[in-house]
This record gives sequence, structure tokens and C-alpha cells, in this order.
Amino acid sequence: MSTTESTSTGPAPTSPPGRPRPPSAGRVPATPADQVLSASDEIKRRGLRKMKAIATGALVLMAVVFVIAFTLEDRYPWLGYVRAMAEAGMVGALADWFAVTALFRRPLGLPIPHTAIIPTRKDAIGTSLSEFVATNFLSEDVVREKLAGFSVAQRAGEFLARPESAKRVTAELASAVRGISNVLSDDQVADLFEKMARRKIDETKIGPPLGRIAADVFARGDHRPLVDMIADRCYEWIRDNYTAVSRVVSQRSPSWSPRFLDDIVADRIYNEVLNFARAVKDDPQHQLRLSLDVFLAEFAQDLQHDDATIARAEAIKDQVVGNAEVRTLATGFWQSIKDSLLRAAEDPDSPLRRSITDGLIGFGRRLQDDPELTAKVDGWVADVAGYIARNHARNITGIIDDTIARWDGEATSRKIELQVGRDLQFIRINGTVVGALAGLVIYTLAQLLLT
Repeated sequence: MSTTESTSTGPAPTSPPGRPRPPSAGRVPATPADQVLSASDEIKRRGLRKMKAIATGALVLMAVVFVIAFTLEDRYPWLGYVRAMAEAGMVGALADWFAVTALFRRPLGLPIPHTAIIPTRKDAIGTSLSEFVATNFLSEDVVREKLAGFSVAQRAGEFLARPESAKRVTAELASAVRGISNVLSDDQVADLFEKMARRKIDETKIGPPLGRIAADVFARGDHRPLVDMIADRCYEWIRDNYTAVSRVVSQRSPSWSPRFLDDIVADRIYNEVLNFARAVKDDPQHQLRLSLDVFLAEFAQDLQHDDATIARAEAIKDQVVGNAEVRTLATGFWQSIKDSLLRAAEDPDSPLRRSITDGLIGFGRRLQDDPELTAKVDGWVADVAGYIARNHARNITGIIDDTIARWDGEATSRKIELQVGRDLQFIRINGTVVGALAGLVIYTLAQLLLT
């Protein structure tokens, strides 16, 4: 059999009904189907040649028998039965040879109508096959019926409940994380985080929610440890900075004031300030602390209800959001997440991977033991598969149209003949045998009834 590729003599690829063909489909160069032969095709090729030889041999045998019987029939009249049988066998063999050959090429190269069906009609055959698969294998009813008896949830539960399966899924997820991190641009992700944060902050007035949080914090007294720390730090600073207090008094005193008087005043002021700071530090019910509580409570209410305070809070928010550091924070936030994920993905014993594995095992066991969850998951799968079959079955099977449309017509014919031609040769053999028997029966009946 020749493997020379030729251009298809069939019509140009057409768009299948109900599924638009991509604009470039008509310009895609034909792909020789011979290029996709598998290793086992050589065995099929030898088998096809052997069956062709047998079928052709049967035809030759009938021809030889016919010649011998025709030549000797006058001497041996009973050879008329043999001649009739051989003659009908030749007719059957030739008819079936023509029918089988006409599928793949033009018999004897003659331009006989309705021959070379596969090369000339490959696109239409591909479209019909695609529609057949979509209608009979990917229809919504068929898909739902198959899934109903399959129980995807139960099988998924059995798979995930096995620790080795859960670890395998976790490893695949880790590989996906690594792949996504390589695809994503750090600048693009940081830009996305920044825009999301800015948009969300711009849409939200910060004053009222901040006021509500502050009011709750102040009402519970959660701010008091902070006040204690500030009071402690203020007392320690005053205690350890007598010189700074004295310098302030000296700078503020009149030029004519004696130095010893300034020292006395500074010492007195320092002691008063130190005692005041100690009292604030040691007395939780000090008047300054109580006044601070009242101020903070009023400020929290103003953040929620006072327009002027809310406006000032918004102005501060805009200044913070507009700061260039926001971009730096977004970049650092993404980089921190990315580094953490990659480290966890690389380490099979990381807490994250162990947690995911345990979660998958637990989910698999729930799918096995919880009928309600199993039914719910099966329903989701059926709905998704039904939607895809209902709306996209023709698009899915369209790969058949597109693939066959790219194949060269003659090469496609040879490829299909290689796959099914051996079985078709039995048609030729059967045609020879059946034709011979039919010829013998017809000739016998004619002799019995008409002579």
C-alpha cells in the first residue's frame, strides 16, 4: 500500500450545524492522517494485505474455475453447474470489491460517481460522526443516567479516604501552587492587592466602624493596659531627666532672676511633676485617668455621629491610602504569602500539607458515611455535567470535525482502511461464496423447472 500523501478531493470544510467553526478553520493546512499511525498499525497493515490477497485469490479461483468449466462444458454437461456457480461467484466478488474499494478510492482510477466516498466526503462524515456522538453519548439524559448509577461522590470518598491517595492529591496541589507562582507576576499580583485594598477602603467610611470598635474597647476597659504603659513610661522619663526639666525652667525664667532661685523653682517644679506622674501611675482611679476615659468615650461617639470628626477621619484615611508605602506593603504582603506557600508546598511534612491531607481524608470519610452529603455532591456533579451536555456537547465533540477537517483526504482514507479494511475484506470473501452458492441454486432451479 502506498503511503504517498495527496490533497483531498473533497469539499472544503464546512461549519457543523449548531457549532460555529473558528475563523481560521478554513485556512488550516491539511494534516496527513498517516502521521498519527501507532506502532501496532504495521501489524494491521500486514493483516490487511493478507486478507486482500485471500479475497483476490478467491476471485481468481472463481475465474479459473469458470474458464475451465466453460471450456469443457460441451464435453461434460454437468460442468454447467460449476460454470454457473463460478460465474455468479465472480459477479459477487467483483460487486463487493467495487463496493469496498469505492469507500476508500476510485476503482481502477475511473471517475465513477459516488466512489472515493471517504476522501471526498470526509468533512461531512466527521460532522455526522460528531453529531452522532453528541446526540447519543453526550446528551443530558444519557449523562445523568450514567452518573446516577456511578455515584461520583462515593467513589471519590473511597479514593480520598485512603492516606496514600490523599497524599497524592496534596502533592498535586503543591505542584499546582508552584506552577501558579511561576506564572503569576509579582508586580501584577501586588498591583491587584493594592487596587483591591484602595477600592475597598475608598468605598468604606472609616469613622463610624472605627468609632464602634473604639467604643466597645473603651467600654470594656481594654485600653487601660495601654494607659498604664504610657503612665509608666512618662513617670520613668521624668524621673530620669531632671536636667531636661531644669533646663526648661532656666530658659523660661527672667534674665534678672538669680541662678539659685531658678534652681529652687526648677527643683520644686520637678518634684511636683514627678509626684503627679507617680500618682497617675499608681492610682487607677486618678482624676486624669477618669478624664481620659471620658474623653476617649466621647471621641468614639464623635467618630460615629459627628460630621466634622468623621470628615477628619476620612482625610487622614485618604492620606494613608495615598501614601507610596501602600504599594510596598502590598508587595511585601504578596511576597510573604508566596514564600510561605512555596516553603509549605516543598516540604512534605509541613503543617500545611499535613493539614490538607488530613482534611482530604476526613472529607473522603464523610462522603462515604454521610448519605446526605453524598447525595448533595452527586446532585452537584449531575447538574454540572447536565449543563455542560445540554449547552456544550456539540462544542466538545467538535474536536472530531476539526481534526478530520485538518487531515488530508487520501491519507485519511488509508488510515481508516488500515483500521477496518481487514474486516471489510471478509465482505468480498462472503460475496464470492454467497454469489457462487446463489448462482448454483439459480442454475439448478432453472434446469429443473425450465428444461
